[in-house]
Amino acid sequence: MRKLTRNVMTAMVVLAASPVLAMAAPGAVALDSSIKLDKVTTVNGQTTHQFVAPEKVVPGNHLLFVTAYRNTSDKPVDHFVVTNPVPGAVALEGAGADNFEVSVDGGKTWGKLAQLTVAKPGVAPHAAQDSDVTTVRWVIPVIAPGASGTLQYHAVVR
Repeated sequence: MRKLTRNVMTAMVVLAASPVLAMAAPGAVALDSSIKLDKVTTVNGQTTHQFVAPEKVVPGNHLLFVTAYRNTSDKPVDHFVVTNPVPGAVALEGAGADNFEVSVDGGKTWGKLAQLTVAKPGVAPHAAQDSDVTTVRWVIPVIAPGASGTLQYHAVVR
């Protein structure tokens, strides 16, 4: 369990410290990635969710991966694509997955999860599941000068 925790933390540090793959004119769009732990608290029967910086994660923890973007240029950016790998130590949680495309083969093919099939040697092809997702992708038609926004997905530590 320690190794898994360390691997997830390493993946989180790498992902948070380096920008995700994006396609735009150099310097036109600034990206900032972060990862938050979904800390669930129940007091007097009322449950609250607080998203905090993770200090330690263990299997079963729920995480929120966020990429903030901002057009820093004075021109609109058309057809902006952000591609974000899903670290192997986590599995995508399907909530909100209709807001982006996914890949189950490292980015070779893309689509909505319900449309994809997983084919592995020696195993019968099967409908893709949340745990099969390797990469998520958003396509933003236009980002106006100075405009900003956030892209996010939820995952659970394996």
